[in-house]
Amino acid sequence: MKPHLIIALKNIKANKQRSIVTIFLSLFCTAVLIFVSALMDGEHKVFLKSAVEIYPGYIQITNKEFEDNPSFDNLIYESGKVLKSLEKKDAVKTAAARFENFVLFSFEQKSVGAMLTGIEPEKEKLLSKLQTSLHKGEYLNQSDTNKIYIGSELAKRLKVGIGSKLSFIGTGADYSFCADNVIVKGIFQTGLFEFDSNSAFINKPYFDEIFASKNIATHIIVLPKNAEDSLTLSQTISKELDASLVSKSWQEYMKALVDAMVLDSVFGYITLGLFFIVIFFVILIFTLLSVFSRIKEIGVLKAIGTSSKQVFQMLLFESTVLSLIGVIAGGIIGAYLSYYFSINPIELGAEFDETFKQYGLVNTALPTEFSYMIIFRDMTVIFVLNIISMLYPILKVNARTPVEAMNHV
Repeated sequence: MKPHLIIALKNIKANKQRSIVTIFLSLFCTAVLIFVSALMDGEHKVFLKSAVEIYPGYIQITNKEFEDNPSFDNLIYESGKVLKSLEKKDAVKTAAARFENFVLFSFEQKSVGAMLTGIEPEKEKLLSKLQTSLHKGEYLNQSDTNKIYIGSELAKRLKVGIGSKLSFIGTGADYSFCADNVIVKGIFQTGLFEFDSNSAFINKPYFDEIFASKNIATHIIVLPKNAEDSLTLSQTISKELDASLVSKSWQEYMKALVDAMVLDSVFGYITLGLFFIVIFFVILIFTLLSVFSRIKEIGVLKAIGTSSKQVFQMLLFESTVLSLIGVIAGGIIGAYLSYYFSINPIELGAEFDETFKQYGLVNTALPTEFSYMIIFRDMTVIFVLNIISMLYPILKVNARTPVEAMNHV
């Protein structure tokens, strides 16, 4: 190793306090950036996962015209045939048909319009959070008839409870008039006010009898074995469907929400950027003071024949070694925190339940997103930031002549 680089290593050992502070600054910034990035990405993942899994599903199959014109003229006919073809796909974990129908509910003197949906209760346990959102009573089963599973806010609007008998009237798939009485078996609460106040569910075989919708559906929901493959699987399914049908992944039919999350990430990183601009100037000022305190030392080195290039290399080598130690240590700490809280999500407590439910989150646990790419990216950012912040002080001091440096007070 060259003599001036050996001197740099000795300086690191000799000036322990300065070295420790420099390492700590890099360590702290790296660990915080990695953890905050992981927490932000984890929060977005939980939000999207909740939005998808509460009810909509990862993949929806509908009639091509249904989204623009959700009428009984645009239904999925022979839904059983579609479901059988989906069951043969290795990438599909399960799939089920739904039939959504707007009806008028009535209880005593109160009447409320809401969406009544026929579902396959057992499959819905995998497709959505309807069962786990149970608030009172019991969830539906495959053999239920004249039993309804109703949203908590809709139950309040109708003033019904478990065991209450209410009536509904609506239009069948063949445009016939349909009506029946049902008993409230269970009340669910997802936390999504609009969904809880406008949704109710009954067993689909029973629904089909009332609304003449056997082998017909408004939606078929598909659950991939790997949620990450939703978009690819959806595109594959679309190619094999009848020309009148279309398959869309959650990234497509919830595009507005996805874009909102991306925008939120952008603002999050802007906030982090502002924070680290402050950190940049803290490191810059600390480095400036550290290097300027060594002006006489640098002047002596130059006077005994050390070139400006060698002085520059020496100071940069010191800074690089200290930054590298700090960034690696910070990366290990940040990675550990990200990994630990990805397995053991941060519990914010019951006092945050209502706030979180307003945003569609079923619980208040916030996991981090553990990603090697995020860790490496953030470590690189801090390392580059450190080196840039150190260049100006080094160049400024190194520009002085030996006489100017040695006469510095």
